Amino acid sequence: MEELTTVFVGHLAPKEPLKVVVAHEPSAPRDLQYSVADVNRRLPMALLAGVFALAVVVVGRLRGVMALVALAVSFLVLNLFILPAILQGSNPLAVAVVGSSAIMLIALYMCHGLSARTSVAVLGTLISLMLIGVLGSLFIGWAALTGNTDDNTGLIHGLYPSIDMSGLLLAGVIIGSLGVLDDVTVTQTSAVWELHEANPTLGRRALYRAGIRIGRDHIASVVNTLVLAYAGAALPLLLLFSIAQSGVGTVANSELVAEEIVRT
Repeated sequence: MEELTTVFVGHLAPKEPLKVVVAHEPSAPRDLQYSVADVNRRLPMALLAGVFALAVVVVGRLRGVMALVALAVSFLVLNLFILPAILQGSNPLAVAVVGSSAIMLIALYMCHGLSARTSVAVLGTLISLMLIGVLGSLFIGWAALTGNTDDNTGLIHGLYPSIDMSGLLLAGVIIGSLGVLDDVTVTQTSAVWELHEANPTLGRRALYRAGIRIGRDHIASVVNTLVLAYAGAALPLLLLFSIAQSGVGTVANSELVAEEIVRT
């Protein structure tokens, strides 16, 4: 299958040709060798990525540059280790734990430096990941979530029957949780460190209580963020439930929504 870029006869706007990606299959009948595979959206995507990278560097300076490097390393670990290992039949949970740990160590130490503060954040993240793995495994099994809920997972299961789909679901939960934990553990640790530096006379108990008060606000905002993020991603599905006039209990009991509840 060969892909190339051409100009389609349709128009996005007056006098603006629509560029598309065309698939070429030489072995097909002559009239069917070419087909439109997708719209060529490389330019707007590259421009958006450039604006994002520029904003990160301008605001974060050297730390922003290191954050972009860590992001690239995360994608490499995901594409060169996690995905191939799962496709080769390795346990998705074990692969996710190893891969997430590698991403966490590289990203945190690269962005925040080798220090006691970063090490505390790393330790907190590791403990949280283990807790998420235990709770996720327990409730995915208890709720009988199969992980095979849409066309994509169905296709994967058909092409690779040996992949444990519920394990794949748990692996996705762990990897997704790592993104949240990076934010929570680093900012919480930094807040406590700054409190100590601002007032070195604070005892351990006072420092702990101050950190807990900050943590309560942090957790409250993060929970709301997670719910809104998953609701936004599943908005078309929620609209379908609304059209069907399904009750809250019915919606929450469906596997598609139950998966998102477990993730949250």
